[in-house]
Amino acid sequence: MRSTFTAFIFAAAIFVAGAATAVAQPANGNGSGGAVAEPAPRAALPYAAGEVLTYEGKLSKFISGISVAELTFTVEDTPDPEKLFVRAEAKSKGALLWLLRFSFLQQIDSTMDRDSQFALLTEKHDVQKERVRNSKAEFDYDEQRVTYIETDPNEPMRPPRMIASDMSGETFDLVSGIYRLRTLPLEVGKTFELSVSDSGLVYKVPVIVTGKETIKTDIGRVSCFVVEPQIFGGEGSLIEREGSMVIWITDDARRIPVRSQVKASIGKLDIRIRSVKSAP
Repeated sequence: MRSTFTAFIFAAAIFVAGAATAVAQPANGNGSGGAVAEPAPRAALPYAAGEVLTYEGKLSKFISGISVAELTFTVEDTPDPEKLFVRAEAKSKGALLWLLRFSFLQQIDSTMDRDSQFALLTEKHDVQKERVRNSKAEFDYDEQRVTYIETDPNEPMRPPRMIASDMSGETFDLVSGIYRLRTLPLEVGKTFELSVSDSGLVYKVPVIVTGKETIKTDIGRVSCFVVEPQIFGGEGSLIEREGSMVIWITDDARRIPVRSQVKASIGKLDIRIRSVKSAP
């Protein structure tokens, strides 16, 4: 069992999505011989620097849904025009604080390729009550390895925890995977096998587009694709326990994940969008 309560909440909240493994590895160099070709026009993305998505997470088990978490995703430019930066933050709120006396803050900073969204660098700050961990994952596409280093700022003399894993082609962290998912050609009946890295390990996650629904949200009534990532299961799964996940992604140019519902032994977690700040 590798998932704590906080990791479960955050993994659910950010929809745990990656990208199709069939996407080619980024090419190196411009080739040889002849004139250098003009770069192809960049495809339009459904998001841009300045976009901010805000969500609320409610947990149900013995009582109706109680608010337990607030989540935000913020897209920013970087000095390198070939990259984008996304900060995802989940923090405890409401009943989780006063009823369960449990608090958490998890911040994931993902630097990703602008056009294909594969992960380049992931930095994470994880606080669970008094427990604090900082970590960094670096993705080396020449060596096809991801290297993860975790430290405890409360014990600076403690040796860092390090994990290195092989990758196969482009690989995504939990955050950059969401933004890649927003660019994929979703269609009812399609299945994508997704490559996702978390804490230095790499997982293959099947994602099935099971249907379409029109749902009411705080940003209006929207038509959505219904997507089911297969993140639960036995040994080797992203979350090693029984459960299920469904997410709703708008069937429009914005491709916004507007809702996620996760069922597991701790109860049902329902995450709904509260606001969208569009890019200027």
